[in-house]
Amino acid sequence: MNDDLRAARDRDPAIRVRDIEKSYQDLAVLRGVSFDVARGSIVALLGSNGAGKTTLVRILCTLLRPDAGSATVDGFDLATQAPRVRESISLTGQFAAVDEILTGRENLVLVARLRHLADPGRVADELLARFALTDAGPRRVSTYSGGMRRRLDIAMSLIGQPSVIFLDEPTTGLDPEGRLEVWRVIRELARQGTTVLLTTQHLDEAEQLADRIAILHQGRIIADGTLAELMRLLPPATVEYVEKQPTLEEIFLAVVGGTSTPESGEHRS
Repeated sequence: MNDDLRAARDRDPAIRVRDIEKSYQDLAVLRGVSFDVARGSIVALLGSNGAGKTTLVRILCTLLRPDAGSATVDGFDLATQAPRVRESISLTGQFAAVDEILTGRENLVLVARLRHLADPGRVADELLARFALTDAGPRRVSTYSGGMRRRLDIAMSLIGQPSVIFLDEPTTGLDPEGRLEVWRVIRELARQGTTVLLTTQHLDEAEQLADRIAILHQGRIIADGTLAELMRLLPPATVEYVEKQPTLEEIFLAVVGGTSTPESGEHRS
């Protein structure tokens, strides 16, 4: 790719979706979905179960073909440049895709070898350090906590330095400490320039992480904007004076002594 084409691509959104439709027999799952994701940003695709979030992610990862519409990912067209799209992305599903028999380091080395990278050991060690897993690297993944497994899963998805990462409900099944660990990792990804499309049904997750939020409901984007922009869709707030009670998450963290340390994962049955 020459410099002009690369510069033009970098000016475009990392993800551009236009009028995507998808049905399964008589069930219309996506009904003309359109939105953009700016480069280096975190966009949360918010919706309840069955809203079509995973179907849309699978389409954008070239795992499904849409019935209608178009999309580009990292400047490459889904329909005509699918191999280039796959080279630019990584997908982390709802459950950590790690081999529990292998150690954390062995999982990373395996993926680096599959991607034909030079010096897989160095790649693995750098990612272990980046995700605060160096001390846990020699241990079998079966001894990891849920948050540690998810961090390892995301680390594996970054091998090869993808420009865009899709995180499909990445905190499913995690306890409050594990969720906070994953949130920290996602923020760090964006700070380092990775574009993140995050699907979630947790309102607080979208509020905490996303630069923009797109709400998918019954197969359509019904709202898209920053949190401040979405708040303006509601009537003006009335001022009331109430006693603020701590949230359950605040109580939990206070009782256990604050946030967990990166290596605090013990084996949990």
